Amino acid sequence: MIRPALWFKTLGLNPKRTLASLRGLPRYLKDREKFRSGCGSDFAWGNEFPVLDEWNVSSGGPGAYFQQDLLVAKWIYEAKPRRHVDVGSRIDGFVGNLAVFREVEVLDIRPQDTAVPNVSFRQLDITQELPQQWRACTDSLSCLHSIEHFGLGRYGDTIDPGGHLKGLRQLMAIVEPGGIFYLSTPIGPQRIEFNAHRVFAAATLLDWFKDGWQIERFAVIDDAARVVENPDRNPQSIAANFGCQLGVGIVAARKMF
Repeated sequence: MIRPALWFKTLGLNPKRTLASLRGLPRYLKDREKFRSGCGSDFAWGNEFPVLDEWNVSSGGPGAYFQQDLLVAKWIYEAKPRRHVDVGSRIDGFVGNLAVFREVEVLDIRPQDTAVPNVSFRQLDITQELPQQWRACTDSLSCLHSIEHFGLGRYGDTIDPGGHLKGLRQLMAIVEPGGIFYLSTPIGPQRIEFNAHRVFAAATLLDWFKDGWQIERFAVIDDAARVVENPDRNPQSIAANFGCQLGVGIVAARKMF
């Protein structure tokens, strides 16, 4: 069942913002009149662009994506890999952070027509068999907040309930022995919220790296967007998903062979 609030969001409707804007209209009109009465001739009066609900909003909170992007970019900066490949992470977030200090090769099923300094792009479906040149090709790979989408069709990919596992196998094959794989995904009680994403149990995420990998760093971003680096991975905490309903788990794992 889709909750009414999600229907509003899906259809691009925001009743709370609409109500706040209606309440803000008198103030806007008053401010507009006051400004125009004191405005000189050095500016032409252009098309109006009313913003009616931002008088008391925050200057911007660092949400989970922001925290994740900064943290993993710092890890990669410290690691100084020879080559770095990214699969599916945000160009206007994490990849942009990396491109400030290094070259990044990006693979994504979606097209990218805008040239970005320090970023080279190739369109590729990571759930399909890898071309030979992408096998064991890099000492550093990232895939942040992407694997949960594989196979849900949200981005034009083929519907495949096992798409995340197919993608995971291909991702792991990209990393050369001794290389590091940076992976993040939503964690909480395991479920599918179709067609937005999957949410994986913390145990599922950690179990992916049981064989042939060594987890060198692990972090959780909890439901309040607080970063917890290297939390105790005891059975109780893992079973409780580190207290998350919809948090983020971030793994940096080294490929042993």
